[in-house]
Amino acid sequence: MSYSQLLAQIPMFEDLASEDLETLSGLLQQRRYNKGEVIFHQGDVGTALFIVRKGEVAIRLSSSEGKEVILGLLGRGESFGELALLDGEPRSTDAVAREETHLLSLHQEDFRRFLSERPQVAMGLLAVLSRMVRRVTQIVHDSAFLDARARLARVLLDLAERQGQPAPDGGVVLPKLTQVELANLCGLTRESANKWLRNYTRQGVISYENGQITILDIERLRRDVD
Repeated sequence: MSYSQLLAQIPMFEDLASEDLETLSGLLQQRRYNKGEVIFHQGDVGTALFIVRKGEVAIRLSSSEGKEVILGLLGRGESFGELALLDGEPRSTDAVAREETHLLSLHQEDFRRFLSERPQVAMGLLAVLSRMVRRVTQIVHDSAFLDARARLARVLLDLAERQGQPAPDGGVVLPKLTQVELANLCGLTRESANKWLRNYTRQGVISYENGQITILDIERLRRDVD
């Protein structure tokens, strides 16, 4: 897949004409990260947007005590670091490669020059930022008002929608996660997340083997969130 085809899959750029996509693709720079390598830390100066070409990136918050909350897992064709295109302020999160990851970066100054000639892109950027705010609001809501079971169900449903793959038996296969990563996505302790994973497994809602979760009864998960 060419850079311009990849850009066309990103909501911010999906309405651009083919010649504009080609122009934008010429501004992108390739970057490669090993598994576990930090792409940027919270507090780093933000100067670029990143697009996942291959691999997976975890966006997370961490405390000085070593506690972590994962805000999202991003795969091929997804972007992050959009705020840097607007203000150049310090990064508000960490970004870490979960596996060998190839990224494309778009520098702030290059984007601003591109935007000055194509103001319609600004509407796409505003839509992306609106979704980010809604997502953070949802995370805060879930942490405040949902119990552990519902928070786990919400995360499993979100993973199924964003990155799930059809299983041969009609279920949905989720990306592989460690127990700690899943707990951090839910904002739970590892013990609490495992308790409800075992509960869902016993009830036949999911299967869970060697870190691989397959959702077998997605409607049951939706009822637990509603």
